[in-house]
Amino acid sequence: MHSSPSESPALPFESSRRLTGANLYFDSPGAVLEVVGMAVDPALIDAWRERVGRAAAHLGWNPPLTAARPHAGGATLAISAPWDQLLLATEVNEWALCAALLERYPRRFPHLESSLVAAFRAAREDGSAADAGVEPAIEESAALARFAALSALEARPALRPLLDAAARAELPFALDDTELTLGAGIKGRSFPVDALPAAREVPWQSLAGIPTAIVTGSNGKTTTVRLLAACARAQGWRTAYSCTDGVFLDDEGLAAGDYSGPAGARIVIREPRAEAAVLETARGGILRRGIAVNRADAAVVTNISADHFGEYGIQDLDGLAQAKLAVAGALSPRGLLVLNADDPALRAQGREVGRRLGREPRIGWFSADASGSTLDAQRGRGTWACGTREGHLQLELARERFDLGGIEDMPLSIGGTAVYNVANLAGAALAAAALGIAPPVIAAVFARFGANVRDNPGRMMRFETNGVKVLLDYAHNPDGLKGLLEVARRQGDGNGRLGLVLGHAGNRSDADIEALARTAAAFRPDLIVIKENEQYLRGREPGDIPRVIRAELERQGFHRSALPFEPSEVEAVRHALAWARPGDVLALPVHAMSARAQVLAILERGNDSADSPETR
Repeated sequence: MHSSPSESPALPFESSRRLTGANLYFDSPGAVLEVVGMAVDPALIDAWRERVGRAAAHLGWNPPLTAARPHAGGATLAISAPWDQLLLATEVNEWALCAALLERYPRRFPHLESSLVAAFRAAREDGSAADAGVEPAIEESAALARFAALSALEARPALRPLLDAAARAELPFALDDTELTLGAGIKGRSFPVDALPAAREVPWQSLAGIPTAIVTGSNGKTTTVRLLAACARAQGWRTAYSCTDGVFLDDEGLAAGDYSGPAGARIVIREPRAEAAVLETARGGILRRGIAVNRADAAVVTNISADHFGEYGIQDLDGLAQAKLAVAGALSPRGLLVLNADDPALRAQGREVGRRLGREPRIGWFSADASGSTLDAQRGRGTWACGTREGHLQLELARERFDLGGIEDMPLSIGGTAVYNVANLAGAALAAAALGIAPPVIAAVFARFGANVRDNPGRMMRFETNGVKVLLDYAHNPDGLKGLLEVARRQGDGNGRLGLVLGHAGNRSDADIEALARTAAAFRPDLIVIKENEQYLRGREPGDIPRVIRAELERQGFHRSALPFEPSEVEAVRHALAWARPGDVLALPVHAMSARAQVLAILERGNDSADSPETR
């Protein structure tokens, strides 16, 4: 049962949901809910955990893993469960919490059973709840009897033998409500969940995995995905990849939109023509559902920066790093976890990954500076590393070192000024090598990737129009914006002005929006066109985010005349272009794909050729 405050305001939890793969809490499936509006102490957690254990024993499950993460607004409670019992696991989790609360606070929560019943009836009406003919109950024997009936409804007797056989064969699989895929890409085969074969009927010898990489982090995910996909294609593999722009097979679009979650990963893994796979895996998908694939050869965490705090119980950088590091749970035993040695949160939490997993993964560390002390310190923990040394990108694989070329000669680095892209190159090099891509192939790709604006759509695309240098990027948080503006400052000749368009998505707090505005203010642009991100209001009223941005910028000393407002991303860009004169530099963070397409059309009309040197 997927309950929320909007459905049942009296319930003490929200976002009760399935976890369909490795996740923040454990590297197996299960269920999680968010306790809201109360402090959760160890005694209550113990009472919840005991009830989960009794329910699991009654249902014949293996002893479940449990995880409790108290935080300022409440707590997150997670339990593991069999693959074909995840809907039931949400019910078990909810009951265990409610029964513990009612026992401890009978006067405060006398309504819990009626609230559970009301939520169930609403879910049954909209078709989202399994119905065994019995409504929820708090009393334990009645609850356990109902769980047994629900277990029989949800059970897929043929599924577990198939997953057990896949595990013995070290075979990747992907599973959702309608389809099971064994193997991946050209070496995979899919079966309807409602008509699964017996294990003896599966052609196991013809099934296998394909080289697969997972990419997560706060910034640089899509760029790293595209770099890896380019390397895999250069190696001779047809490559499927998913990112915030869609799902692709080489240059063919398979789906458009933000596919940086489990749905995009499953499309990639099930693509029958794919010989390699690269999966962008965003924070939201990890926390809502977990990792969609169970076996990868490389997992990259690009960096960790303050963003989305307060969602799903994540309150700080360490918590965000722990969530991103869930990708380690999807690595094969021989897979490589690729981490940024320059990131303090990753250095700290990377040391804890082995404890979380119960095994020590191989770790490859990367840095923008291979001669720096941070990479030297981390290198002692492993034998793979990558970073710059004397102006060249150096890749170290065990006892071998490979020179991948001069950083200034790599277009993505913009002459070495885009330091964050140097880090993206270093991380991608390690992951590519872990996929089995030869270092000379990696070097050849890095020597050309980014020379054409179409190599990396929406990320640090450079144009010159009517004497104005323009940077089009996806910068969406303070660290990303800082990186963009640092490059923009270096593009000018010292005499021109700097212009910026600035907005934010509605699912950020006012504090997050103010932090973005302060980052912009630190560079003292001559013009900041405040835009409405009209496709990303996400529950906010129109004009709300621009109001917060303008107020903070005025506090930072900007006059209102330098802070015009436009009601859309495209109109904000038009305003900035109309203001600019030869010698100026414009930094244009544009987020919606439709807006980007319109902006690209405007900018490319201002160039003789989209592939001319002025665009590089």
